[in-house]
Amino acid sequence: MRAGRTGLLAATAAFAFAWGTAEAQTRTPRDALVMAWNIDAILTMDPAQIGEVVTDEIVNNTCDPMIFQNVDDAAKLEPGLAERWEVSEDGKTYTFHLRRGLTHPSGNPVTAQDAAWSIQRVLHLGFGNAAQYTQWGLSKERADEQVRAVDEHTLQVTVPEPWPPSLFLYVFTGRQGFILDRKTIEPHVGTRADGASDYGNAWLKTNTACIGPYRLTRWTASDTVILERNQNYWRGEVPLRRVIIRHVAESAAQRLQLERGDIDIARDLNAEDLAAVDANPNLKLNAALRHQLYYIGANMDHPILGNDDVRMAMRYLVDYQGLERTVMRYSGRAWNSFAPQGAFGALPPERGLAYRLDLDKAREHLAKAGHPNGFTVKLMHGTAFPSPDIAQHFQANAAKVGIRVEIEQMASGQLFSRMRDRNFELAFLAWSPGYPDADANASRHVFNPDNRAEARQGMFLSWRASFYRQWFNEAVQRARLIRDEEERKLLYYEIQERFMREGPFMYNFQQVRQLAMRNEVREFKHHAFKVYYTTARK
Repeated sequence: MRAGRTGLLAATAAFAFAWGTAEAQTRTPRDALVMAWNIDAILTMDPAQIGEVVTDEIVNNTCDPMIFQNVDDAAKLEPGLAERWEVSEDGKTYTFHLRRGLTHPSGNPVTAQDAAWSIQRVLHLGFGNAAQYTQWGLSKERADEQVRAVDEHTLQVTVPEPWPPSLFLYVFTGRQGFILDRKTIEPHVGTRADGASDYGNAWLKTNTACIGPYRLTRWTASDTVILERNQNYWRGEVPLRRVIIRHVAESAAQRLQLERGDIDIARDLNAEDLAAVDANPNLKLNAALRHQLYYIGANMDHPILGNDDVRMAMRYLVDYQGLERTVMRYSGRAWNSFAPQGAFGALPPERGLAYRLDLDKAREHLAKAGHPNGFTVKLMHGTAFPSPDIAQHFQANAAKVGIRVEIEQMASGQLFSRMRDRNFELAFLAWSPGYPDADANASRHVFNPDNRAEARQGMFLSWRASFYRQWFNEAVQRARLIRDEEERKLLYYEIQERFMREGPFMYNFQQVRQLAMRNEVREFKHHAFKVYYTTARK
């Protein structure tokens, strides 16, 4: 699947020759979408292991889930590979009826046995995405009885509690809800270091085996991703034949390529370059408020950062409103809570933005914590916008109250690995939940199922930050089972406001996803959770 640099250059030359001078002003072909994006975070294409936004977007355009989120409204669920489903009277058994006649790109039929195996492999592999199932009471020990194929087209999933279907069904809208081609994967199954089956994990690092609108034909790490149209897609052929994603880390380089027509879409532009696009009659911006949150996370095992007053001091070291008008003008809204705006149970705006730049309050909390003269701490962050900008802003304000912040910039993949290994002091990161409910982030940022180091609960941000407090665990679990919406909302309000005082994460912005594109690109749709290559036309 990987291609050498020489092969890529040759392909690029042939590509340019083939389209000739007729495409002088629009250099990308009419049936291809070319994007520039910082893709150094891509580590694997295995849906069981993916934890990065960029890879999640790519696989969601190559694999279909059992349930779709509506293209225009993420809160609306629609039949996907499952044409219908029902819930038992006791609220514990979900029965999914798969569409008949579906085939994988290999020609193998899509079966309920494939679906059961796909879910069971996520549980058995135990990577971060297993938490998408274990948080609802599914387990690898009971996987065979909890997830089973009734016949070729019927899948049953049984959970131990009558969770609200409006929450549980979202599990089947994301990467953990893909139905993989078991017959194609099984010849590539290997053995892990502990002697257990890898369920094809090594092979799926650079391959895909699922039914969807596109198929992966090339991934060259930190260079290029190429997707080709699936000619026999069950929903009909998508408009564009090919999607090419080029790794371009610098905002200025992305903007230049966009202006020249070398690419159709730029994904990582900073405020200055977004303003230039906004003013260019040949270009346009396409925005959507995501539920992704930017935050500075603290390791609670650190002898100083584990103090609540130290983290409270840090919350007063960011000029949220000022950055929203400048650096984040196009790219984010100031926000301080784990439940993003637009989610059920999110705090009202006046309560969700609770902090401001206030050096006196920061000094007050530092004194209360026993560190009136400050301390030295390390902050790591990635290369993509806005990480360097926010890190430097925080560093400058921290210095004014005696906190000496040593900044370490690194590739996103390294950053994520360090965070998942608890190998950090402070880290600037982003997180995107899977569904529009406060539970989505409460179950990851607040709830911690097992804080022991050997538990390796890396998909829980709470575990990564060594944050474990029993009141929060009990409150999050209690909120899930409340049927009265007003009562559930009020409990989420209480959890959020207390977490803003005690939690390890200093939230600062909610992302506005900006797609900077040429005017030739039409009907490219995206919302808070998904980006749809399938709707784009040129």
